[in-house]
Amino acid sequence: MPSVLIVDDEPNIAVSLDFLMRQEGYAVRTVHSGEAALAALADDPADVVLLDVMLPDRDGLDVCQAIRANAAWKQTRVLMVSAKGRPVDEARALALGADGYVVKPFAIKDVLARVRGLVEAG
Repeated sequence: MPSVLIVDDEPNIAVSLDFLMRQEGYAVRTVHSGEAALAALADDPADVVLLDVMLPDRDGLDVCQAIRANAAWKQTRVLMVSAKGRPVDEARALALGADGYVVKPFAIKDVLARVRGLVEAG
């Protein structure tokens, strides 16, 4: 069963994504900070990380960079989720190693399709 790690400090978004990913049959874990995300990946790598950009302790871009710097997480796919919708924000995330970028508010079916595509590509 493919696994998804949700990293978002907004409870409503985290709970909604958790529910939807479970409905799709994914094994799901949820954390609320960048440091917790890295600890969770060290404990048990995920197939896909849904990673918010704005987090309380360590921003998602920095976490994405740390994921890409760790050879043990080479197969982990990162889908950035952000309220920042400017093209430059997306370009920066992709340049730092993100596999995709979704702007909040997002359509649930779009996020599900992107996760499904990343799992299949992984």
